Amino acid sequence: MAKITYLTKEGLEKLKAEFEHLITVERPSISQQIAEAREKGDLSENAEYDAAKDAQGLLELKISQMQEIISSSRIIDESKLDNSCARILSVVTIENTKTKQKMTYTLVPDQEADLKAGKLSINSPIAQGLLGKKEGENVEITAPAGLIKFKLIEIK
Repeated sequence: MAKITYLTKEGLEKLKAEFEHLITVERPSISQQIAEAREKGDLSENAEYDAAKDAQGLLELKISQMQEIISSSRIIDESKLDNSCARILSVVTIENTKTKQKMTYTLVPDQEADLKAGKLSINSPIAQGLLGKKEGENVEITAPAGLIKFKLIEIK
């Protein structure tokens, strides 16, 4: 049985759009590259053909993986989530207790993580340390850089 993947409605739509692009644009493009390489003669010594076949294999793998995620995904109902503690889709403001630097992140499923946009994967060390914590709590998180202490300032 496939593992259930939880996504926001926006995240699922983005994933479906990318999947559609792979099917309607990328797949035909690679098929065209293979056909052109085939026309160049001897396939046993044709590097273009080999590269196109490798790209096709990787594309088909990606399509298959995305299809599995889409078919096993469930949309998270944000209206039923509790804001009393940090959880998926919480917008949290944390402060590094050492540097006093404040950061605001939205805790999102892995597929939607984008640090530049302030979307932190729920499975990241920081998010894992924050889950279930309430406003005002101090949290010690073991990150690749070592032990970091944060204070959970606000949850929205």
